[in-house]
Amino acid sequence: MNPLAATLYRDVTCGAAAILITVLLSLTFVQSTALPPGMHAQGTPFLSVQPAHAWFGQPEPAVLVD
Repeated sequence: MNPLAATLYRDVTCGAAAILITVLLSLTFVQSTALPPGMHAQGTPFLSVQPAHAWFGQPEPAVLVD
């Protein structure tokens, strides 16, 4: 593959990945700000993968061992 084609292929691939990441982050932002604070959505969230307790913090306190 000549250098020009390789450069164009790399740039297009990186640009497409950047657009995809931006769209996904935008969708999660829109979902998280869809309702005013204190209100709860009906049904399951759009991007529900894990329960909220699995995303933030640990299920049990950390234990320090000497």
